[in-house]
Amino acid sequence: MREHSGLDSPLLAAAVDDAAPALLAVWEAARDRAAPRLSWPQLNALLAVERLEGANLRTLADELNAMQSSVSRLCDRLVACGLVHRRPGHADRREIALFLTPSSRRLLKDLRRLRREILAEVLHRMDPLSRAALLRGLREFENAADQDCAPPLPVPRYPLQQRRSPRS
Repeated sequence: MREHSGLDSPLLAAAVDDAAPALLAVWEAARDRAAPRLSWPQLNALLAVERLEGANLRTLADELNAMQSSVSRLCDRLVACGLVHRRPGHADRREIALFLTPSSRRLLKDLRRLRREILAEVLHRMDPLSRAALLRGLREFENAADQDCAPPLPVPRYPLQQRRSPRS
């Protein structure tokens, strides 16, 4: 990580931005160790279905910022792997609602456990005072990011396929 001196926002933002790849590397390492190994689009879809349990394909496509046809094919693969279950919707039986299976719930639980184990290894190599400062800073960062006055923060996604703009 590059050295950033001073506490003004641009320098702090640059320091956080420089440190972010290390955190993403932890996520990638956990994803690599998880079984079955999922692609980023598959993992993002499972996480979205977990957040939006019972959502239809259109809602999931909007959440993933992907084309509905791409999400449909992705869900076909997740269903074939036993990670997503489709059921008729409550309001409209023609609509399909998406749910996690016990297998995908275990997978996500294992993935989170692996991530936390790797993070614990990294944190253990830090000075105790630095760990405490990091925890305090992360809590404040989370609170600041959640405030109503803060600009909306996009959820990190790895889009399946970018939506095409309608042609004029």
